[in-house]
Amino acid sequence: MWNEDKLNELLTVPSDALCEDMAKINGDIIVLGATGKMGPSLCLLARNAIEKAGLSKKVIAVSRFSDPIAAKLLRDEGIDTISCDMLELSQLRLLPDVPNVIFMAGRKFGTSGNEYLTWAMNATLPAYVAEKYKNSRIVAFSSGNVYPIVPLSTGGCTEESPTGAIGEYTQSVLARERVFEYASAKYGTKVLLFRLNFAVDLRYGVLYDMANKILTGEPISLRTPCLNCIWQGSANEMAIRSLLHAGAPAVKLNVTGSETISIKTAATRLGRYLGREPIFEGEPGNDAYLNDASLAMELFGYPSVPIHKLIRWQAEYILDGGRTLDKPTHFEERKGSY
Repeated sequence: MWNEDKLNELLTVPSDALCEDMAKINGDIIVLGATGKMGPSLCLLARNAIEKAGLSKKVIAVSRFSDPIAAKLLRDEGIDTISCDMLELSQLRLLPDVPNVIFMAGRKFGTSGNEYLTWAMNATLPAYVAEKYKNSRIVAFSSGNVYPIVPLSTGGCTEESPTGAIGEYTQSVLARERVFEYASAKYGTKVLLFRLNFAVDLRYGVLYDMANKILTGEPISLRTPCLNCIWQGSANEMAIRSLLHAGAPAVKLNVTGSETISIKTAATRLGRYLGREPIFEGEPGNDAYLNDASLAMELFGYPSVPIHKLIRWQAEYILDGGRTLDKPTHFEERKGSY
């Protein structure tokens, strides 16, 4: 039977490779924006790796802590927490100076109609943080959507591919990257831009969205025929280990699963587990947001959970009544409107 305790345990078991790298990361780690979809499990994964490796460094979680469940989880697990509205400079400046920063703060959904808030979180705040932590190593979460939609025949964008952000959300994410690149060039700050495509946690993600459409009888569009996704535990592990690969000038890294997933195939497989037939609409297109994560695989190895297992887990979690975060990915969106 699936429940959140089982899911959180799976997400936060450190690999031997993570423990080995944790020993090489000098000093404490501060996670800015630690109560989003990925932040709590990343903090616990880092803490568990520190304990397993027999180290004494700290993990510090910073957030406004508007999500009481995430806040309680972190505090109950002994993570140091600091409540802070980082857009308030007077509060940001009081944060401790820490040699390792994982920047996860950002805004995506609700952008349309409130674009100024998205730009404040995704462009103004990184400028404040880049100045505050100019002497630290920074892993800054970004998005694979800074690249354009590409033909399936390309195999996906690499780190050398030109950007082509569509819509104000992805433009603001690209602005976040440029701000950290500027800090890296000006101050010599070691930075890694973590271009993530679709983490899957079972409480949310592209597979959850497909399963929900199947159960509610909502059609699944095939206009975007394929996508990339990755088990969130693997993505979090790569983010922590990326601290050792930050550089000046800033390093770019695509992070996603090794498979290019057919939406029709994934939905059909999900439907079998759920006992429902998916409904499809539209003709399959010939392009999609696709990223080539070969460099991440070279650095960190392949994700620990392959896609077919993720699909089975997702169906089982839903059938067992697992809690949802109610945060749809809008994986089918092609015009950048969030």
